[in-house]
Amino acid sequence: MTDRILVLNCGSSSVKYRLYDGEEVRDKGTVERIGEPGGGPVDHESSVREIIARLDLDGLAGVGHRVVHGGRRFSEPVLIDDGVIAAIEDLVPLAPLHNPANLAGIRVAREALPDTPQVAVFDTAFHHTLPEAAATYAIDRDTAERWGIRRYGFHGTSHSYVSRRTAELLDRPYAELNTITLHLGNGASACAVRGGRSVATSMGMSPLEGLVMGTRSGDLDPTIIFHLRREAGMGVDEIDDLLNHRSGLLGLTGVNDMREVLARRDAGDPAAALAFDVYRRRITGYVGAYYALLGRVDAVTFTAGVGEHAAPVRAASLAGLERLGIAVDPARNDGSGDRVISPDGAEVAVCVVNTDEEREIARETRDVLGSPG
Repeated sequence: MTDRILVLNCGSSSVKYRLYDGEEVRDKGTVERIGEPGGGPVDHESSVREIIARLDLDGLAGVGHRVVHGGRRFSEPVLIDDGVIAAIEDLVPLAPLHNPANLAGIRVAREALPDTPQVAVFDTAFHHTLPEAAATYAIDRDTAERWGIRRYGFHGTSHSYVSRRTAELLDRPYAELNTITLHLGNGASACAVRGGRSVATSMGMSPLEGLVMGTRSGDLDPTIIFHLRREAGMGVDEIDDLLNHRSGLLGLTGVNDMREVLARRDAGDPAAALAFDVYRRRITGYVGAYYALLGRVDAVTFTAGVGEHAAPVRAASLAGLERLGIAVDPARNDGSGDRVISPDGAEVAVCVVNTDEEREIARETRDVLGSPG
């Protein structure tokens, strides 16, 4: 069997692809702003078709797909068949922005490459180590059990890779390191990792909970939903659309791209300034909470599009935490690549790591297929 693996990572508004030959990347790219006015392609299907048509896929061993929500059924990567697709479809209500995009990539790839095995790698898998106290919501137990209401967590592939890479960067044993990882992209989540195991994470039953995101609200008082239903007369689907598609940075500023928010803030736009403060304040709160939960923190690591590239977000999110041993060196913060951005001698290392979910997905796909690598 060859060791050529194609990875398709269909996000809510993007498709990342990597073609691996062993550990070597033969081809790669990202299609962004899918479905956005004035943006890129109309939908994920056309994007994936164009990608597959362009690539040289001779000798392909398999295709690995990122799937956001695996529920309780999928705790490990699986070979995709019709039953797996049906199960992923059943979980769409829990990940309305992502599972449909994931399914679009799977369907196009199976149609275009009918003789090539396809593997689903689930974002939720890394968080199966959450203690029951972290995964359990304080509602009626029978209702929760019947309807699968619990914290699942997401961005697991990224949090796993980034926490492990942080240990390498610091030359510390992974099993001994306590890390807070901050995956800040169009979707955003925080994770407390103790010795390589997820013990707390900000996303919950769906990717809606937690940090402020590009189009999602993150944490809010559940009474807001009841109020909108009773007083504003909004239907369930309309409220769902509001919180998942028309909130977050987009709801506060009219744009969901942090680069545009920062540009507007710097130009004196008060709405953008407020959005930035709401965004970074939520991050600060989670860092503090996870510090208390872990008891000892060795590193705080930023990753994903905003986390890797927005120096002002990193600096503002950790401002005021010096008494916890957390600080950012301005010169190092303005650099690039995997690096430590805290001052020499800081009690807690602050790091930036370029996430590589695709490499993790390729590795897990090989494991399922039994191919070398």
